[in-house]
Amino acid sequence: MIDLVIFDLDGTLVDTPRAIVETFTAAFASMGVQAQEASAIRATIGLPLERAFSKLLGVPQDDGLVAQGVKQYQVFFKELILPKAGQLLFPGVAEGLTSLRGQGLSLAVATSKFYASADALLKAAGLRDHFNMVVGADQVKQPKPHPEMGQLIIQKLGVSVERAVMVGDTTHDLLMARAAGMRSIAVTYGVHNVRELESSGPTWIVDTFDGVLKCVQTENGGSR
Repeated sequence: MIDLVIFDLDGTLVDTPRAIVETFTAAFASMGVQAQEASAIRATIGLPLERAFSKLLGVPQDDGLVAQGVKQYQVFFKELILPKAGQLLFPGVAEGLTSLRGQGLSLAVATSKFYASADALLKAAGLRDHFNMVVGADQVKQPKPHPEMGQLIIQKLGVSVERAVMVGDTTHDLLMARAAGMRSIAVTYGVHNVRELESSGPTWIVDTFDGVLKCVQTENGGSR
């Protein structure tokens, strides 16, 4: 039985990877820093911004350039991503979340975004009211793939780990789920490819958001 579904945000609910690359590129330009390859930027999706900028710039996380990059990214995030959030939903997401809520399930988001950015994106996309809880990277000491996010959500919502499942498009999501002792659903339409996803041992792998619903419904005997 599944009572709680925890979702990643970027690449799982909202098709933001392309916009994220655009936002990083704008941030680098504003800093006078050489532009990074799109593939290198995509490879950091799923990491907290500090770690992403540190990796891309080749400097420690406490370097001033990292703080500058995070600040500029947040400015461009509001300009480039939020206005088109409603158009970036993956097929079936809005209807699927409504269906899951209608079945009495608790829903949550565990994201590497800061809480304010995640909350703003969910509101702009018209999804925020579906979720009982949203946890961002700035609300925990250890972000994904550490299990703290998942553990925090399970504890706050009072659900046993055996009745929770994590849905995500990267190994960071799946490894967090495994470390927390919960099952996971990997979606193949996001950032990481099937081979990468398989390496993290998900319980299920699906190609569409409808596939997520089918996993949950099958596990719950078809109905609640």
